[in-house]
Amino acid sequence: MRLTPLLLAGAVALAGCGASAEPDPPRARAATPAAIVVAISVDGLNPTAITRLGAEGTPAIHRMLARGAGTLNARTEREITRTLPNHTGMLTGRPVGGPDGHHVTFNEDNGSILPAVAEGYVAGVFDVVHDNGLGTAFYASKDKFDFLDRSWDAAHGAADETGADDGRDKIDRYVVDDEADNVGRLVKRLQRRPDAFTFLHLAEPDAAGHEDGFMSPAYLAAVTAADRQVGRVLDAVRSDPELRARTTVLLTADHGGKGPGHDDPTRRADYRVPFVAWGAGVARGADLYALNDGRRADPGRARTSYAGTQPVRNGEVANAVTGLLGLPPVPGSTFGRPPLLLAGS
Repeated sequence: MRLTPLLLAGAVALAGCGASAEPDPPRARAATPAAIVVAISVDGLNPTAITRLGAEGTPAIHRMLARGAGTLNARTEREITRTLPNHTGMLTGRPVGGPDGHHVTFNEDNGSILPAVAEGYVAGVFDVVHDNGLGTAFYASKDKFDFLDRSWDAAHGAADETGADDGRDKIDRYVVDDEADNVGRLVKRLQRRPDAFTFLHLAEPDAAGHEDGFMSPAYLAAVTAADRQVGRVLDAVRSDPELRARTTVLLTADHGGKGPGHDDPTRRADYRVPFVAWGAGVARGADLYALNDGRRADPGRARTSYAGTQPVRNGEVANAVTGLLGLPPVPGSTFGRPPLLLAGS
């Protein structure tokens, strides 16, 4: 369900994206410590910016690293280091190509839907969460994500065959607006009636990178600005004892970048991204590769193929979410199997 950028209680969906707004779906308590998961994608976040800015310039991300489990040496999709393909991978748990791929190679909303591109329905994390009777939300700052909302809307989403019929529209709240306003919406939802799964997209670093160069002073300032939005989410969770006990925040990026762009999937500055988990059910101050010894392999500086033991990838998001919520993995997914351990075995 797409909501207008001026989201108010009782707002109606935009024309062409389903019927009028529906009441909030019932929330079910998860079987694991986290009943609420917020996944944050910081568009174009080169991990070198995190280390260069330090705790002073990126205090929220450093808080997540110090009090959670993470790595600054995760990987994107191997094939493409661009926004829409990598976000599709995050939400489906699939690579771009091959028989199990989502096959999204374009980077703008071309008016199609994911089932047409992949020549068959592609389930995502929103399917699993929604079909189990839990609330979902997607706050984006680029309208290219209309492609994904459309792919899982009331007209194109798969029938719900899990328990009660919660309908075909897998994303209960989909909003495209600027980062600060979207974080404001998310914080209000957390304080009043949180969705079980929220995906938040922050675009400031990518925009600054394309305008002034990745790793430029303007880009680093944009990373700090994005970090402030992350901090607002963390502060909302920490300020409420119930939220603090039940909420996990994940953070990653669709690609890195250096200089004028990020389109070279063979360049380390483009394919290396962070992956950090913080909150309920997460070890404190842990390295994800140490926690997942034998399950994930630190790639060092290598790009890595899809053969053998995998590095942590941004495509882990989908099944990290389902695991935290005590739900089955996304059908057809390949990333996040076996599940990424966030608190040891």
